[in-house]
Amino acid sequence: MARKDLLDIASLSRVEIDHLLHQAVPFKELFTRSVKKVPALKGKSVLTLFYEPSTRTHSSFEVAAKRLSADVTHFDVGQSSITKGESVRETVETLEAMRTDFIIVRHSKSGLPAMIASLTKASVINAGDGAHAHPTQALLDAFTIMEKFPEPAGKRVLIIGDILHSRVARSTSLILKKLGIEVAYLAPGSLLPKLGAEGIHRFTDYAKAMAWLPDIVYLLRVQMERQDAQFFPSLREYHRLYGITDERLQEISKRGLYLMHPGPVNRGVELCDAVMEYERSLINDQVENGIAVRMAVLYWLKPEANHGV
Repeated sequence: MARKDLLDIASLSRVEIDHLLHQAVPFKELFTRSVKKVPALKGKSVLTLFYEPSTRTHSSFEVAAKRLSADVTHFDVGQSSITKGESVRETVETLEAMRTDFIIVRHSKSGLPAMIASLTKASVINAGDGAHAHPTQALLDAFTIMEKFPEPAGKRVLIIGDILHSRVARSTSLILKKLGIEVAYLAPGSLLPKLGAEGIHRFTDYAKAMAWLPDIVYLLRVQMERQDAQFFPSLREYHRLYGITDERLQEISKRGLYLMHPGPVNRGVELCDAVMEYERSLINDQVENGIAVRMAVLYWLKPEANHGV
């Protein structure tokens, strides 16, 4: 199962997915106990190359790498020669000369991490590219779901929100389908892709979507920064039609449904404040599990790894 890069979920086999999810378990056990650091990547260097702002994903990768004893360097795009017109190729050549072992890339252009991977000997991890893919988010989502449902096949996940612009929706729905989980989308018609993904139910009405009887409701952030047109009348109207209001949260609680969100959350848009205190909210679990899963990914891509913690 040797692999140089992690660029998307589509290229991963079920065996590889299972391996990564199982490998994340002992890593989570390590840092949730007294052991905060292991020497698994001692002497290895990790460089984060984020062309888009990120707090959650960037900090999660940094913590994961440091807990594996790797040296971490943040390449400050805003202060680099990139702002002077340096091309991505020139940047990668500079990084190649630094002999880094891992490059973690986030970029607004789909396919850019794959291009970088073709130009370097370092292992490249896609931390999100355009509306294309976010593989580690998908893996941590699957890990979080499997903690609650160890046999997930046949369970149902309803993804609500800005499907059209979401790399999370694409990657997470794909990994869930590979695990045998049923997936449905709920969004305004303007935020559903024109071409529906194979085997995914599509709803534009909240009541009809809930009648599908999901086990988990997965909320997506409305990505205003990616929208070049007005896709719905107002954020208040979006919350009324598609958000988890206090009234809807009561119904969700009665049904015993779990709630997820990749963050950061827009309170008063996709969810009400009470969601953050809901006993079956898995949002904080996702944050914690992101560290364990990213530790597993880094260790999996480690040259000559023996795949044992």
